[in-house]
Amino acid sequence: MELAYIPSPSRGVIHLGPIPLRGYAFCIIIGVFVAVWLGNRRWVARGGRAGTVADIAVWAVPFGLIGGRLYHVITDYELYFSEGRDWVDAFKIWEGGLGIWGAIALGAVGAWIGCRRRGIPLPAYADAVAPGIALAQALGRWGNWFNQELYGRRTDVPWALEITSSTDGRVPGLYHPTFLYESLWCIGVALLVIWADRRFKMGHGRAFALYVAAYCAGRFWVEYMRVDDAHHILGLRLNNWTALLVFLLAVVYIVVSAKKRPGREAVVEPGAADDDSGAASADKKAESDAATTEDEKTSEADDEAKPESEAKPESDAADDEAKSEAEDAKEPRDEAESARKG
Repeated sequence: MELAYIPSPSRGVIHLGPIPLRGYAFCIIIGVFVAVWLGNRRWVARGGRAGTVADIAVWAVPFGLIGGRLYHVITDYELYFSEGRDWVDAFKIWEGGLGIWGAIALGAVGAWIGCRRRGIPLPAYADAVAPGIALAQALGRWGNWFNQELYGRRTDVPWALEITSSTDGRVPGLYHPTFLYESLWCIGVALLVIWADRRFKMGHGRAFALYVAAYCAGRFWVEYMRVDDAHHILGLRLNNWTALLVFLLAVVYIVVSAKKRPGREAVVEPGAADDDSGAASADKKAESDAATTEDEKTSEADDEAKPESEAKPESDAADDEAKSEAEDAKEPRDEAESARKG
């Protein structure tokens, strides 16, 4: 009997009255909020407006969910359209089944529409939200834990995952928690992109391409450990080939983009600089008004003190007049004295 392992939830849904709160959906929603929050901070730091990331996410997120579901349904069509299956289950997204490849591809289309409406370059927006997407994936993977799906081979390691109710017909037991491996890897990818972006000032979509390449590298070995049914090509799972192809495309993009368009975009959102200059002008105007008010107060104080300063010239005039009278009185005495002596 194993002394240490990761237990699985007894159920993947909690009912709040008549409202079902599903763990899978909850993890995805939390991931979206984290991605928008971090993306907004990075966008503003690059010179964009606050709220722009959320406005574009209104387009990107629905497109991403649809794309992720389409990829899953197409690549695992037998789960929904084979004999004995109900095709309506293809719409039950809360039961799990989102392909990250389709989510990123179609989500990029939605982001492009949102960026075009705002006059924003898509590569700059992608660079800002890249680490947030990685963190959203890290949180979203815990939805697989709630559904007890997408685990690896049997193992007896202390961090093994206990599967009690498998949906794919496998025997309950202890398996590699591949959802946890991928979640931790995605956190590392987010930190890598943030560091590289600060260190090398990556622009024109290269930060996003780095996220894609780093994620694909981790997804390749995590996918290799999984034991759920999947299509194989030349001995490798379909997602392994997808990860390899996308990895190569991302690396090529980084190299080519760095040569053609080095550096980072100077302006990421039209009008944002005008907003900043307007705010700066308002601050300068407030400072000018305050200085003018201070000058007026000083002038008034000088005017009040002016009569006292004017009294001094009047006193000097009185002294001059007294001296003149004394000199006039002295002249007859001097003449009389002169006559007596003569």
